[in-house]
Amino acid sequence: MANEPDIRLLTSPRIFLVGMAAFLALVGFVVLILYKQLTLAFSANPGLNGLILGVLGIGSLFAFRQVFRLFREIRWVNSLTGAYEGRKVRQPLLLAPMAAMLNAGAGASGLSTLTTRAILDSIATRLDEGRELLRYLVGLLVFLGLLGTFWGLLETVHSISGVIESMKTGSDTASMFEDLKIGLSAPIAGMSVSFTSSLFGLASSLILGFLDLQAGQAQNRFYSEFEEFLASHVRTTPAIEPEAAPQAVVVGQPQIDHQKNAAAIATLAEGIQALVGHMRTEQQQIRNWVDVQAAQQEDIGKLLRRLLDELGTR
Repeated sequence: MANEPDIRLLTSPRIFLVGMAAFLALVGFVVLILYKQLTLAFSANPGLNGLILGVLGIGSLFAFRQVFRLFREIRWVNSLTGAYEGRKVRQPLLLAPMAAMLNAGAGASGLSTLTTRAILDSIATRLDEGRELLRYLVGLLVFLGLLGTFWGLLETVHSISGVIESMKTGSDTASMFEDLKIGLSAPIAGMSVSFTSSLFGLASSLILGFLDLQAGQAQNRFYSEFEEFLASHVRTTPAIEPEAAPQAVVVGQPQIDHQKNAAAIATLAEGIQALVGHMRTEQQQIRNWVDVQAAQQEDIGKLLRRLLDELGTR
């Protein structure tokens, strides 16, 4: 790949790491202030709350890993421009297909448009796959919080039913009140389980969601800058010169490819137009079905009102 004097180097995602670390420091400061209250809430259900915090820790490490892995890719791309001349740079992981192509001698005079698009699609797919685990962990934290909520509510309902069954009719009022006071301790404990689990689950999902957002922004900036980098190395079709008459067949090959691409684009446009027409037909069918349902509901309403009037007259 030829070096261009106006090529911009890919920027480091260090600013996103600083933002993530600052956010975690702020969260730690809040936890330090509310240490006693959080400790009391954690003790209501140590097992489930500990699991939630464990998932939060794993997700946080994975979010930082998603940003750290970009350093290796950025350093390798910048080395192609001679920015790290004389220094050994490790082979990339996300850009492994591109590295294999360059090692095989491809792209010496620039990359073609199709090759560039294939590389960008591959990078986008790999970046998106790397964030799937983070999205799952955010949903898992919300699920664990709701699980604790329903768990606590079940314990509360079960305990209240036991309290009601333990109350005996005709017994002494003082003893009944004492039994009621003792029996209500279990429902209150169940409510504490539900509330604390929801608190830890939702707060953890909020924290991990912010880290996922920062990691996604770092990956999006890397993708945009890498796309600009590849755009500066796209190989253009050379012009036909009079002296190059014996190579007319070779030069005419891009024109054939262009015609094939134009035909493929036309076929794709026809398919999209047919799909749009099919979607419009389905939308019209849905509208007709909604109108029919509305008419049926109106008829049912009239029938019910008529029945109510007849019952009222009787």
